[in-house]
Amino acid sequence: MARPPSRRPGHNRKAQYSLFASYVVAVTGAVVGLLLVVVAIFDPTGFAAIRAGTAELTRPVSTGLRHMVGGVASIDEVLAAYWRAGSQNVALRRQVEADRNRIIEAKGIAQENARLKKLLKLVDEDQSELLAARLISSSASSARRFARLNAGNWQGVKAGMPVRAPEGLIGRVFTTTPNTAEVLLLTDGSNIVPVRRTNGNIPAISTGLGDGTLEIRALSAGRNPFKPGDLLVTSGIGGIYQPNIPVAVVVRVQGEIAYGVPLANPSRVDAVVVERAFEQVVTRSEAEAAAPLEGPAADDATAP
Repeated sequence: MARPPSRRPGHNRKAQYSLFASYVVAVTGAVVGLLLVVVAIFDPTGFAAIRAGTAELTRPVSTGLRHMVGGVASIDEVLAAYWRAGSQNVALRRQVEADRNRIIEAKGIAQENARLKKLLKLVDEDQSELLAARLISSSASSARRFARLNAGNWQGVKAGMPVRAPEGLIGRVFTTTPNTAEVLLLTDGSNIVPVRRTNGNIPAISTGLGDGTLEIRALSAGRNPFKPGDLLVTSGIGGIYQPNIPVAVVVRVQGEIAYGVPLANPSRVDAVVVERAFEQVVTRSEAEAAAPLEGPAADDATAP
């Protein structure tokens, strides 16, 4: 029985071609090398030209291989630098966050110092008897507008005493208990404060509207003299509030009525000052002023 022919008749032929090609390449390389040696011996100038041309031709390949080798060699350095950069970024972010917190704390301390300096200046400049207290609560949405102090009868607080903050007037004491007091705020509908405009000294009446704003009506008949931005202070009329206490700023004018907002916001005020009523301060000042005069007169009357 005859042997079946091979299914891959060209397998040996391909191997022969590959072996032949390798021989050709080897012989060609040997011949070229030999020729280069001969040229280098007998014609150094020509060999230098061939060498320069070969260098120019192989320059892109050499550059690419150089970059490839350098990149492979610097992989460990790149990874280490990336790791260090990541660690440094984390540390820097933490430092920035800590610095931001310190800046916020410093700004808060600066604002607190400014507020306390204003309060201290307020107490120093006013010669009437004062009581420093704190607002512990205030109504923001009820029909009546009250705030509560942490001082009462036992601390000398009485109904009718004005309450003011460094920014301006808060209201007046309405009722008291032994250690607390209810303050009727400026924005309450039953709180009426005589005021005047600082520019032009125009008298007016401020009445709370119960919604956080004030209604301002000029006492003089005629055109409404107020405009947005006008500053209002107490006029000293009525015997309760001392003159020149900042009250409100006008924000809107409609017909004969002007509307304003208090300069002191009870929800943002912490420390306040409770004062004697203005008529009590005046009476006391007059009594103190008259006391030195009565002394010499009494001495003259009793002298022989």
